[in-house]
Amino acid sequence: MICDICGKNGAEIRYVTRSYGKSANLLIIENVPVVSCPNCGESYLTANTLHEIERIKVHRKNLTKIKSVAVAEFVEA
Repeated sequence: MICDICGKNGAEIRYVTRSYGKSANLLIIENVPVVSCPNCGESYLTANTLHEIERIKVHRKNLTKIKSVAVAEFVEA
């Protein structure tokens, strides 16, 4: 795959988990495709991926399921 940033061949799609919002409005989206380039080190979302994320956010009540998740707070020593 060709990187949209540097134009070199070798970019790959990785699947990551992204979080949006916080507290009661937290939304976690799993398996988000991110284009990652080993040549320039950049990672980015395609326009189609961004549109799908926005669609999920708008229709979150119909597209999500409630899961329990552990949350820790980082505190510097």
